[in-house]
Amino acid sequence: MSETLIRWRYRYWPDHWVGEILSKRWTETAIPVILLVVVLFFSGQLVPNFFSAPVMADTLRQAGEIGFVVLGLALVMMVGGIDLSVGSIFALTNFCALMMMHVFKWSVPVTILGTLLAGAMLGAVNGLLIGYLRLRAFLTTLITLIIFRSAYEILSLQYSTDIAGYIPDSPAWDFVGNGTLLEMPAVAWAYIVVAIGGHVLLTRLRLGWHIMAIGGSRRSAYNTGIAVRQTVALCYVTSGVMSAAGGLFFASRLATAGADIGVGMEVLVLTAAVLGGISLGGGRGSVTKAAVGTLVVLLITNGLTSMSASGGVTRMVLASILIAAAIIDVRWLKNRQRIISKVYVSPTYHALPPAPDCSPGIDSPWALNNKLQDVELIGLGRIEAPEDVILDRQHNLYAGSRHGDIIRFMAPDYQEMEVFAHIGGQPLGMAFDRDDNLLICIGGMGLYMVTPQKEVKRVTDETNRSWTSINDDSRLRLADDLDIAQDGRVFFSEATVRYEMHEWPVDGLEARGNGRIVCYDPRDNSTKTLLRGLKFPNGICVASDEQSILFAETWGCCVKRYWFDGPRQGEVEMVIDNLPGYPDNINLASDGNYWLALVGMRAPAYDLAMRMPGFRKRMAKRVPVDEWLFPNINTGCVLKFNEQGEILETLWDLGGVNHPMITSMREHAGYLYLGGISNNRIGRYKLPDADPSFMQYERRWRKV
Repeated sequence: MSETLIRWRYRYWPDHWVGEILSKRWTETAIPVILLVVVLFFSGQLVPNFFSAPVMADTLRQAGEIGFVVLGLALVMMVGGIDLSVGSIFALTNFCALMMMHVFKWSVPVTILGTLLAGAMLGAVNGLLIGYLRLRAFLTTLITLIIFRSAYEILSLQYSTDIAGYIPDSPAWDFVGNGTLLEMPAVAWAYIVVAIGGHVLLTRLRLGWHIMAIGGSRRSAYNTGIAVRQTVALCYVTSGVMSAAGGLFFASRLATAGADIGVGMEVLVLTAAVLGGISLGGGRGSVTKAAVGTLVVLLITNGLTSMSASGGVTRMVLASILIAAAIIDVRWLKNRQRIISKVYVSPTYHALPPAPDCSPGIDSPWALNNKLQDVELIGLGRIEAPEDVILDRQHNLYAGSRHGDIIRFMAPDYQEMEVFAHIGGQPLGMAFDRDDNLLICIGGMGLYMVTPQKEVKRVTDETNRSWTSINDDSRLRLADDLDIAQDGRVFFSEATVRYEMHEWPVDGLEARGNGRIVCYDPRDNSTKTLLRGLKFPNGICVASDEQSILFAETWGCCVKRYWFDGPRQGEVEMVIDNLPGYPDNINLASDGNYWLALVGMRAPAYDLAMRMPGFRKRMAKRVPVDEWLFPNINTGCVLKFNEQGEILETLWDLGGVNHPMITSMREHAGYLYLGGISNNRIGRYKLPDADPSFMQYERRWRKV
């Protein structure tokens, strides 16, 4: 009963969703959005006629004016800086706009251009001092705040009478500040256009990527060749232009140059940026976060004003919100990965039947032997991590390397070797197609092809997205083995959609069923997922009927069959349901049966731990990965089976010295070639009574 309850609890309670949700970047925006909804609700309750058209239009006008300033400050914060002078720039550019329209009587287009140019020049002062002269951003902008504010006070005192003495008769100028288009204020439309442009800049253009890179690590960005000083300076110039845009709309709406304009605005916009989720540490943020933060702070400010709170109370509330948001930002940024790692790994209940008896001397094909103790070694010490091996029609031997290369050993003695192709990722399963192209599953990259002329081509690196999965499973994380059908379709396994290649032990600890079988069809270049929820699927081999594939589930310790064509299309059948170890690659034998590699052997303690998900979760939290309870991966084994699931023969390396952790094998011309992802050599074993003319892909494509 206890195990039944545990099984139900871990099957139907989606623990892993918590970690997947927290790992999403949009969760950082979701919290401010929820806060915005709450503030909107209370604003509607406390402020009379809050949702009426006039009140909403006035709110959007204010939000647009402040929002421009927040966008500029957010950009500076993303690049790793701070700008405390935005309030003073806002006041000065407001004054410039009023002087141009009221005193100089310039046209509206010239006024707009002149005001934005003034903002750019003020921002350029900060950009020159901080970007090129590398002064401290906080101290520098604090000084320019004082200087710009002093200049504004001097100028406004001298020209305030002239500004107030003339009201321009310009419908265009009135439209800038008070006009509407489709029931929305002009400033709101302008803000939307600029926000869309900013989003494209940050997410789709190289400059935006450079900004995030500099904010994340200025030294690393510099070492990669990014123009750090120029980019930082441009961000401050842009901040000045954005502040000028806000000041321009404010000048058109109110036409005043009062002494209190822009006072305390730096606190307001900084609170909006941090509350929206713009990181104080740089390298993280978005236009959406800036917009949400602006609305939240503006609604709080307007709510306090409607409740007759004094300016001091309002500023104190904003300062308190800023402190709280800064603490959350710093603590979350520092501990985010650690928190996610504690909840992301989510083991489930996984019970296996007792392993078959493999005692030596028993009357069973499982009986231990030591047939692999004297295998011939190829490339000893000259190749690392040959996970899969394959031979061409000229008997040349190919294997992947940890360094991202395909290594070719030249027949007949395999002493001469060369780099056949450099791909970059870890090569895993391999297969030759009808035209002698070598198709390869690359961990973390997808499915690739190397032509006989050594040209590397990407075949596919994504598949259809599952709409029931929180995790974006469209990208191929760990494609690991493949085979090719007669019509050219490529069937390959992806071991896990939750973890990267180096994290495969974590997927084994979970035993949740994060893998799938994927099909690439060259006829229309489409890639689609056929089967989901598999426990580390590995080993793909097209069966003799050419309508089905055999595949292994490593953590399930079983081999299954899937029909992709014919009357049983879509069906899955168990072939071997209880292996003594963890199966890996499957390949064809010369007698029509199949070879299967066991990458490791089961152990009673580990099988017991599989039925104790709580124990495994605590182990993942408290114990380093290299000290986890783990199955035996030092005993190599290769077995032969038929399509009825009968075990015909086993080959063992009991000492684990010659060829441990066998991940693949390939029969060719009377020999069995052995690969292992943790090995530094390829094994070759002479098969008695094997067909000396057998070559797997010669037979597959009927070339002999």
